Amino acid sequence: MTLPTKKTTPPTKQSRAATLLTVLAALLSVLLTPAPAAAASLQEVTGFGSNPGALKMYRYVPDGLPADRPVVVALHGCTQNAPGYATGTGWTQLADRWGFSVVLPQQQSANNPSHCFNWFQTGDIARGQGEAASIAQMVDRQLADVAGDASRVYVTGLSAGGAMTAVMMAAYPEKFAAGGVVAGLPYGCAQAAGSPYVCMYVGATQSPAQWGERVRAARPGYTGPWPTLTVLHGTADYTVKPVNMTDLVEQWTNVHGADQAADISDTVAGYPHQVFRGPGGNAVVETYSVTGMGHGQPVDPGTASTQCGTAGAYFLDVNLCAAHRLGTAWGLG
Repeated sequence: MTLPTKKTTPPTKQSRAATLLTVLAALLSVLLTPAPAAAASLQEVTGFGSNPGALKMYRYVPDGLPADRPVVVALHGCTQNAPGYATGTGWTQLADRWGFSVVLPQQQSANNPSHCFNWFQTGDIARGQGEAASIAQMVDRQLADVAGDASRVYVTGLSAGGAMTAVMMAAYPEKFAAGGVVAGLPYGCAQAAGSPYVCMYVGATQSPAQWGERVRAARPGYTGPWPTLTVLHGTADYTVKPVNMTDLVEQWTNVHGADQAADISDTVAGYPHQVFRGPGGNAVVETYSVTGMGHGQPVDPGTASTQCGTAGAYFLDVNLCAAHRLGTAWGLG
């Protein structure tokens, strides 16, 4: 049986015109609606100074960042680069959350085939020379460009970047309120040990006074204030031995005129945590000994208020985000 078909009425000219107008109106609505503002992204900056260390400069500035905000300098480790370190550590995530800008120096293979900052080369760790001078020039450029708060500039880094953090604190103490060394080494360690590898795997034999004198000699005549220091290091780090955290504590407590006895010993996220206070009672050195962690940056991926970072090579998920702990200590949040 054949079912009857429904009779249709051909569309009139008026109905066709109305349909066309409806389609055109919808299309114009899409085309004329303003697109949402693009999120901030990492940008390379050129011409930031004489750049004697031949480094590259990258930076991250959150959209709408007001003037007079802090600046964090974040130094990647060996085999890493600025973009990967920016996101892996969580620093750009926190910059958006808390409102500060980030400077990310990047090593070049012509300087070091493994992309390590040359923390062991005398010509790169002295004030006014090499890579240290290049990083200092980046700070000046950033402060000028974003009208940042020169009294709230901080420096941090992982491994070779951590060692370079100690370099910047020693050679340019007037530029930094505080530093954060992650799996790094004290200033002048390679020169004290006679070899960067001895320094990394064994440590250098120096007294606290000798360690402190190396810092003071990097900035002759400087009377302070010196940057405060926070150190995070894994107890199972076999690339940069944990003895280097002990040496950093001895170096910077001596610089601040403090003793080597912790004033606070407790736990944070289940890990041993210590605070060393200076003569004025303020915290000058803080340490996190991350039990069982190897060589890398502690991260805690997630969206909770204390979480940040992305797990990956040398970004180790240990339920503690180093960037968050540092930012908290520095009052960024």
